[in-house]
Amino acid sequence: MSLEIAVVLAGLGTLLLDLWTAPQHKRQLGYAAALSVACIFAGSFLGSFANLGEAQFAAGKSYVLDPLALFFKRFFLVAAVLVLIMAAEFADRIEAGISEYYSLILFALSGMMFASSANDFVLLFVSLELITVTFYVLTSFQRNKVQSLEAGVKYLVIGGLSTGFTVFGIALVYGTATTVIANQAINGMNFNELAQYVKYVTEHNAVPKTLIAGLLLIMAGLGFKIAAVPFQIWAPDVYQGSPAPTTAFLAVGSKAAGIVLLLRVFFTAFPDVTVTAHWEKFIIVLSALTILYGNLCAIPQRNLKRLLGYSSIAHAGYLLMGVAAATRAGSTAILYYLAGYLFTVIAAFTVISIVSRKADADDITMLAGLNRRSPFLAAAMTVALVSLAGIPPLAGFFGKFLLLKSIVEEGPRLHGYYWLAGVAIIGVVVSLYYYFGVIRTIYWSKDVPDVSSITVPLPTRLALVVCLAGILFIGLYPQPLLKLCTEATQSLNALSEAGAAVAQR
Repeated sequence: MSLEIAVVLAGLGTLLLDLWTAPQHKRQLGYAAALSVACIFAGSFLGSFANLGEAQFAAGKSYVLDPLALFFKRFFLVAAVLVLIMAAEFADRIEAGISEYYSLILFALSGMMFASSANDFVLLFVSLELITVTFYVLTSFQRNKVQSLEAGVKYLVIGGLSTGFTVFGIALVYGTATTVIANQAINGMNFNELAQYVKYVTEHNAVPKTLIAGLLLIMAGLGFKIAAVPFQIWAPDVYQGSPAPTTAFLAVGSKAAGIVLLLRVFFTAFPDVTVTAHWEKFIIVLSALTILYGNLCAIPQRNLKRLLGYSSIAHAGYLLMGVAAATRAGSTAILYYLAGYLFTVIAAFTVISIVSRKADADDITMLAGLNRRSPFLAAAMTVALVSLAGIPPLAGFFGKFLLLKSIVEEGPRLHGYYWLAGVAIIGVVVSLYYYFGVIRTIYWSKDVPDVSSITVPLPTRLALVVCLAGILFIGLYPQPLLKLCTEATQSLNALSEAGAAVAQR
């Protein structure tokens, strides 16, 4: 757990440094926090992390370190570095407590990293709560803005509801699965032991309904985190009212944490139930509805952050396509898609953060004439939107291609996958309208209220260059990342097979 411990210490250190930092220099704490996270990221390639073989366990096997966990830890660390740089640029728009803002980002990061290693429902729940509670505060941090406070309250209420679903689902699963099989006690909280129980009851055609109900409630709780239909109602309002760095981290980090937990639950703890109970049909419908809802509702939006909120819902639907495929190819496509999504979304919100300083609004019209005010920001926003739309040769295109390929390959087994592929293609076509509407405003808007040039600070410029390089490299040279994603997803099957082997013995 050394990476998580280092992140927590960095968060506490940022709070302590605030005591000896003059008010005019507190913005620099954000850059210091970003540097510390970058050092932790570099450390994830050293020592035992560099030669990670079999899965390593800690805390009574509730914590697992395997290639999948390490992939997501590095993912979250990269996202945090870029978000902290954005937060430092955003610092003067927060009236008080900027060091606390940086620290809360680090504490949310630690929760995401713990979530990637969750091998037990207790750690899953604690990780989710650490993420969610910190985002309650981060969302409403601009206390002088009613929209920010409103977003915080909405996220608090709906987040509390999702927690209730999750806890009740865990209670049903634990109460059902904690038993004795072949003189061996089964802990219904641990994913590996739960897989043994699931294999036993499926072989005997005796899957309890309470187990299915518990899994459904847990999925509902995780559906809130990734903003999937019908649990998506919070996303547009929270995206609109939150500070831009919070929105970016919520869109990337919280969604990825929900996805990795979905993968752990479905393909480690419940691999047999997902097939026996025909869950793929349910997830196919859920994915299709999420794609259609997000894309169709984004069309009339004029607030840019709200538009990206609905876009985020649609992208949750695309990610669920990989879960619906229930194959290694689908899981690999999810990881690849998330990597491209990270750089794309953070690039878009970084541009919004910089431009909204001048406009003091988030309407699409604030981007009017951006190509004349800052050609670099205009190009960055255009590349991000084109990648989100799924246009080659950028990262978003190849990610969508892999997801479509993973479900089309399963089409002969279940024709519903073909329908899902058709819905996904329709969603891509619809998204072209509202993404290119923003691009049209940037380059061809006739009404330009402000023509003053925009200065981009050097750290922010470097962060945008990294994002653009990531979008282009992942799209043009997919093989290196694809290899990493394939290695990471193998651990899901390895854990499931280990649980099955124990059950057979």
